[in-house]
Amino acid sequence: MDLSPRQIVNELDRYIIGQYEAKRAVAIALRNRYRRSRLPQEVRDEITPKNIIMKGPTGVGKTEIARRLAKLVKAPFVKVEATKFTEVGYVGRDVESMVRDLVEVAIRLVREEKIREVEPKAKQVAERKILDSLFIGKKKSHPDIPDNELREQLEAEFREGKYDKVPLEIEVEEQPKALQLGPIGASDNNMGDILGSIMPKRRKRRKMTVAEAFEYFTNEEASKLIDNDSINSEGLRRAEQDGIIFIDEIDKIVSKGNSHGPDVSREGVQRDILPLVEGCTVSTKYGNIKTDFILFIAAGAFHIAKINDLIPELQGRFPITVTLNSLTEEDFVKILKEPDNAIIMQYAALLKVDNIDLKFTEDAIREMAKIAYYENENKENIGARRLHAVMEMLLEDISFNASGEHEMVEVVIDKKYVDEHLEKALKEMNLKKYIL
Repeated sequence: MDLSPRQIVNELDRYIIGQYEAKRAVAIALRNRYRRSRLPQEVRDEITPKNIIMKGPTGVGKTEIARRLAKLVKAPFVKVEATKFTEVGYVGRDVESMVRDLVEVAIRLVREEKIREVEPKAKQVAERKILDSLFIGKKKSHPDIPDNELREQLEAEFREGKYDKVPLEIEVEEQPKALQLGPIGASDNNMGDILGSIMPKRRKRRKMTVAEAFEYFTNEEASKLIDNDSINSEGLRRAEQDGIIFIDEIDKIVSKGNSHGPDVSREGVQRDILPLVEGCTVSTKYGNIKTDFILFIAAGAFHIAKINDLIPELQGRFPITVTLNSLTEEDFVKILKEPDNAIIMQYAALLKVDNIDLKFTEDAIREMAKIAYYENENKENIGARRLHAVMEMLLEDISFNASGEHEMVEVVIDKKYVDEHLEKALKEMNLKKYIL
């Protein structure tokens, strides 16, 4: 990853509107990782990531910034909710499970990369197996055609997709039922994993289409061609060096300001999280992982509690605090049309499947943004998610009546259409003007 912080921010700008301060902070944190990786070993071991707390209302882009960042650099990423964890000794998930989840994600990422590398070879073997199965039936019905000629014909027809929906019976490996021994969330190093790995693999006959059989054989052959031990060790290394853990709703585990004495369930979770962000060793079924170099990004609305209400030790481990601003009406306009995954583009793509060519005028976009902003200001503020609610109401009739049984039809959404279909919201807005 040789992107500069400015380039990282530019990439994030393609998907997320505004919030420059937060983008800048995560971009610097990510670049510092790259800088650290270029240092001599003895210096590298002394430099740990500077964890970040994002403060801001829901729906302003906190999670999306972290997720896009991880996707940009292909880093292992997990999002967890602080409220899902309980203090050690209580029934529920312990905080170390977030690190184990990160390892699982990292190993899956490495496995997918390795499978892509061997996929061409795996497809060749899978194709040969399918052709062998098809050849037997074809030979019975065409005994006069020479074997070589018949096989070449089969191969050409198979690659054209002629047999994709033809039923085929193949032998598959039966998946053993998962065994869960011990309390859920206590640890993933349970006896169920060990017993599952030593139990003999059973095979059975199963009917499926040729296309499904080809996919099954490709995956089966690819699994044989990759080295699971090297995948596991590389996955552990990536989780340890490149992993990002996003802890959402961290403000919900802050003790109430007016409570007397320590709040066991909340403060206890904070104290359990502390060793992870300070740096400790967590045991997983793939081996031990050090958390010293994992980047932790915490987020919360902090409407009632303040960041200062976190226990001091945890505050010290999140030295960077960034505030994300509430979205304005102009932000909503930009969100609707500017990002690479703009909302109106998403809905237009969905309806194009049913031969509806959806177009929006500028005044329609501004009216939708205005309504979304009003709804957030006067009801629950759910940020950019409000735009999806507005779009669903607006396009309900079109989505319901679209069937795809006609030629491509252009539908233009203008301000008049918005006013008619979002009449209830508009009435509330107009009424509000006269209420003191």
